[in-house]
Amino acid sequence: MDKSVYLIAEAGVNHNGSVERALDMVEVAKSSGADAIKFQTFVPSALATAHTAKAAYQSQRGPVDESQLAMLESLALNFDAHAVLLDCCRERDIDFLSSPFDEASADLLLNELKLPTIKLGSGELTNAPLLWRIATSEAKLILSTGMATMDEIETALGLCCLALDNSPPESEAQCRAAFDPQRLIDRVTLMHCTSEYPCPPTNVNLRAMDRIAEHFGLPVGYSDHTRGIDVSLAAVARGACIIEKHFTLDRGLPGPDHAASLLPEELRALAGSIRTISEALGATEKTPSAVECDNARVARKSLVAARNITQGETFTQDNLTSKRPGTGVTPLRYWALLGKPATHSYAADDLILEDE
Repeated sequence: MDKSVYLIAEAGVNHNGSVERALDMVEVAKSSGADAIKFQTFVPSALATAHTAKAAYQSQRGPVDESQLAMLESLALNFDAHAVLLDCCRERDIDFLSSPFDEASADLLLNELKLPTIKLGSGELTNAPLLWRIATSEAKLILSTGMATMDEIETALGLCCLALDNSPPESEAQCRAAFDPQRLIDRVTLMHCTSEYPCPPTNVNLRAMDRIAEHFGLPVGYSDHTRGIDVSLAAVARGACIIEKHFTLDRGLPGPDHAASLLPEELRALAGSIRTISEALGATEKTPSAVECDNARVARKSLVAARNITQGETFTQDNLTSKRPGTGVTPLRYWALLGKPATHSYAADDLILEDE
């Protein structure tokens, strides 16, 4: 990833288990200007027990008495579909990403599809065996931090450091003690996130993104679950290197994530605005551009004669002023010249000469 903002169009499970809809979403993500499209890879029975209830937001777009497992079974893509989607992404020149939720899914993404980057969702930050599996691979990791405390984030990062040495931990404290940002700086990007769907702006706490970056010394992005694109754009302006945002082809479809997702035209607007803001951020140094230097000759002012001045006449507040253009003596010398005799004669509006 380069220094520009990397936009992940999160398809998630908004394909509702349809490979055809997932392929259509690849087309939309590419045409909208996203850098990557991300799906979710899971074996339903390995992700949730048969008795796990759905979250409140998941129940709003499906049968209330449906178990989470039943919902997941209706949303899962089989492993063969992932290869089809990966091939489509390669043909369209858009990165394919997916978030694994179990070790078999991680093995598919790492060993069979050989993805260079894995995105782990917030719920997996404390799933030590899965995190270990990713950290012991060659893949880079994008790790969401929703629901997490700073200690839990540090524990997860320390676990990643221990994985590099193949040294399984015996305690959370051992993980935290092992954290070394220099070992992960080129491997891990953290994502500030609020695990609420949709998330109201009052719960975003976007300044936490700054705190995460400062404390852990790693690149930080933002995974956005708010409605609209405003908060994502604010995160870009605050320095997010990655933006992840759900999108859907139709908000009216059943399923847990459609309500908090962008429509295709909104995704396109987000991508365009991100590119504009990224260009506008520029460098940290305050230096005039070449165009500004040209404009300064016109927009700035120089010392000029307010009226005719004869040689030897004293410069005063009545005969000395500043006007455009800015090609002569700087007005900062105004007070230095007051009370001194003019060494030249000047007509009104003549630029005062440098040798005064």
